[in-house]
Amino acid sequence: MTAHHALGTTNVVWRWTDRTPNASAQARVALHCALDQLGYDDEVINDAVMAVSEFVANAIEHAVGPYEMRLRHTAAELICEVEDHDPRIPPIPDFPASAPFLPAEPDRGGGLEALCALLSERGRGLYIVHELTNGAWGFCSQGATKTAWFAIPGVVVRG
Repeated sequence: MTAHHALGTTNVVWRWTDRTPNASAQARVALHCALDQLGYDDEVINDAVMAVSEFVANAIEHAVGPYEMRLRHTAAELICEVEDHDPRIPPIPDFPASAPFLPAEPDRGGGLEALCALLSERGRGLYIVHELTNGAWGFCSQGATKTAWFAIPGVVVRG
């Protein structure tokens, strides 16, 4: 992970609570629309939407609301933040040198059972964020809140 520097103007993209239906889907749509309106290219939008989806899902599952998604863009990077009301920083997993997307049991065989078992494995969200952001992500805690953030460097805005 890299250091998080406060750059650019911060804009709230979306707020939600524990009772908001389909919060992950709504967060993806809100971020996609915001980035599209700002002129970011499809690759950046897709990477950011996938990364924020992981952070939103984690916030909903492991923390209390209300929640807020913020966006900051600079000439050099796109920074997205997801804030929840649990100040505890989650444990950061070790990132293995090998691909993290291999089945936990490589010799489990094939077929529908193996596919369902592979899809049910959990704990890969931060790996996905790590890969999409080249390690430019992290958490910070302030008072009663925690913010998960990621940065996608080298974004190119459509002309």
